[in-house]
Amino acid sequence: MTSEENPTVDEGAGGQPDLEPGLGPDHDHDHDHDHENMPTWVRRAIVLWWSILVGLWLSLIVARELRGLLVQLTIALFLSFALEPVVDRLSRRGMRRGVATALSLLALLVAALAFLGAMGQLVATQLTDLIKNLPGYLTSGQTFLLDRFGVEVAVDDLVERFQTDGDVGGYATRLADQLVSAGTTVANVLFQTLTISLFTFYLTADGPRLRRVICSVLPPQRQVEVLRVWELAVNKTGAYISSRFLLALASGAFHWVVFAVLGLPSSVALAIWVGIVSQFIPTLGTYLAGVLPVLVAVGVDPSKALWVIAAVVAYQQVENYVLQPRITAQTLDLHPAVSIFAVLAGTSLFGAPGALLALPFVATAGGFITAYIERHEVVDSRLTGHEHA
Repeated sequence: MTSEENPTVDEGAGGQPDLEPGLGPDHDHDHDHDHENMPTWVRRAIVLWWSILVGLWLSLIVARELRGLLVQLTIALFLSFALEPVVDRLSRRGMRRGVATALSLLALLVAALAFLGAMGQLVATQLTDLIKNLPGYLTSGQTFLLDRFGVEVAVDDLVERFQTDGDVGGYATRLADQLVSAGTTVANVLFQTLTISLFTFYLTADGPRLRRVICSVLPPQRQVEVLRVWELAVNKTGAYISSRFLLALASGAFHWVVFAVLGLPSSVALAIWVGIVSQFIPTLGTYLAGVLPVLVAVGVDPSKALWVIAAVVAYQQVENYVLQPRITAQTLDLHPAVSIFAVLAGTSLFGAPGALLALPFVATAGGFITAYIERHEVVDSRLTGHEHA
């Protein structure tokens, strides 16, 4: 068959067939040439994008593994903010910053240990009296229910368990077995306390040098912003502690009056316990604070325990919805709704440490953001509470 009879093949000058455009042997080379001509910024963007993803993934893994240590470091930073005004005042009077930090931190630890020791002795005494008198309380309660309401409750078996020849020995044996676990928990708490104390000491004593190191890698304008945030954090932390002390004072005064009226022993100590524990132990503080006065009330008169529970619960509601939002708004310059949301969000995300640090963190962030937000005059509207005249 001749070339004339095959119209799909054309012979060139050299007698070789001419292939269709784009199907020649140089097609693959052209394709590679297009890849070589990819803009440099596209390659950099791809590398940067994947680097960010890998960096975030690795950061999440490290943060998950070191979560406990990061929480301790955050608490130490919070404590360093709280100690900064005192240490700065002492250092201005000629005391070395390290010595001033050590004395402030030691005073804080001694006060905490003295408070826990005194209250621990009170708890042990009242708990011992409660266990000793519990059979009598059960019998009295049985008589009260039978006489007043005609309800008969069998408590003989329960009373026998607390007698000398009952199951007290078995309870003691199980309690002794649990002391090993409790000792391990106490050792862990002491180790964490020591770690937080060391972090707090170095963050406070070397605070100026740490700030100089951070500012040395930033331009002057950024340095001003970092120092401004740092100062805001110190001020808001101080305001947060002030609000806690005010709430503790109000709580202590209220509960002291209630406990004195009920005739509970050590009413002042119990009121101080409730005021401090309820304010400085987040989330569970209120319930832990109410246990001790309830035990004391049971030791005096079981019926008074109900009044103690009612007083603690009622005051907690007043504090949550009336006192705390108003005091927080005055000291931290936070809207009451924002303060409640911050505590709930911090508790949900990080538990007790989150509840403790939520308010000063949100107050610091809000103060910094407010400084950089330009505000304008609000137009008159029914929705803003200002209608046209």
